[in-house]
Amino acid sequence: MRRGIRGGTAAALIAGLALTATACGGGDGGTNGAGGEIAGTVTFWDTSNDAEKATYEKLAESFEKQHPKVHVTYVNVPFGDANAKFKNAAGGNAGAPDVMRTEVAWVADFAHLGYLAPLDGTPALDKTSDYLPQALGSTKYRGKTYAVPQVIDTLGLFYNKKLLKKAGVEVPKTFAELADTAGKIKKKTGATALYLRGDDPYWFLPYLYGEGGDLVSAKDRAVRIDDAAGVRAFRTIKKLVDSKAAVTDATDGQENQLKALKDGDVAMAVDGPWDIEGARAGGAFQDKENLGVAPVPGGSADRGSPQGGWNLSVYAGSKNLAASYAFATYMSSADVQQRTTAKLSLLPTRKSVYALPDVRKNEMVRFFKPAVDGAVQRPWIAEGNSLFEPVKVQMNKVLSGAASPEQAARATGDAYRKLLKDYK
Repeated sequence: MRRGIRGGTAAALIAGLALTATACGGGDGGTNGAGGEIAGTVTFWDTSNDAEKATYEKLAESFEKQHPKVHVTYVNVPFGDANAKFKNAAGGNAGAPDVMRTEVAWVADFAHLGYLAPLDGTPALDKTSDYLPQALGSTKYRGKTYAVPQVIDTLGLFYNKKLLKKAGVEVPKTFAELADTAGKIKKKTGATALYLRGDDPYWFLPYLYGEGGDLVSAKDRAVRIDDAAGVRAFRTIKKLVDSKAAVTDATDGQENQLKALKDGDVAMAVDGPWDIEGARAGGAFQDKENLGVAPVPGGSADRGSPQGGWNLSVYAGSKNLAASYAFATYMSSADVQQRTTAKLSLLPTRKSVYALPDVRKNEMVRFFKPAVDGAVQRPWIAEGNSLFEPVKVQMNKVLSGAASPEQAARATGDAYRKLLKDYK
């Protein structure tokens, strides 16, 4: 995760975009004919993972069939590169996509920089009353709407039913319970109890929420990461790894965690609905029923998991706004959301989709919808995405022994106060 451009630089870029709003994007088109038929090219940056991207590419092709005069240039951009790549393209007025699948924490940041087109009053916002309120909340910045919700998610505990049964242990309700049963799991099955994502600060949030903490309080304009709850959260991940209840890796956690789970090397992993199909592709889950999902274990004070998901944003400099609005509407439609739920078990953002029989029957929707309803809202502020990098640095230091939990919490708090000038 990388910091955004702030202060005078941002103001200059916003002014520049206002003057060059038609200089970039897919181009060569717009409306065509008296009926307002859309035409031309729409460049779509899709940030979905390897298990999902083929589905999204086919959906883009389906849009072309509905609108034969529109060509969608589909580009899959790896999640880890997408934020910086979009900022570089939009800031340089060259190469930015017309539509981007945007992580929920990026919307306010990109909007603050002037890179996103406001969607209020445009065809992109279709039947907004049908969206889950918390999903719609992540599309707002300073009273305007800069995205349409596509997917909502949160984290859960994926577990190997056969391994837990062989070990004779129940699904843990707290991380303390998990640590207590880790030795038995190892002895009976040879598997490590948990894969702990030490490389990604998003995965730190359940430990923080479980101790009753938070990163910041936007309402109070106060830093909270360095209070007692933050220290306890850093202490929890350290104890899990040091006790060998968990295995971790400072890099490539996405692939390493999924492989460890698929191969049966770990009994449990904290993960989200985007990895359901990926997990089931492994040998440990040839019997799909062997994959269980439960709430993320709690800490000493609470249990909580962050709200995540993906929105669709339109680039402010697009040369084909009409077709871009239509594409965003289509990709967030109830029909498309039903199809991605059926194919990928991703959670819809539209309330009406949850009423459909096939969606109601989806086992992962049955778990993750209540989890999403109870998920913890993150602060939708321009600096929200930048709050993660200091946590990532300090997680690595704690897990490697280079810093104590107290030092890590304090250093993260210091970094936040430099980033958020008016926070106490």
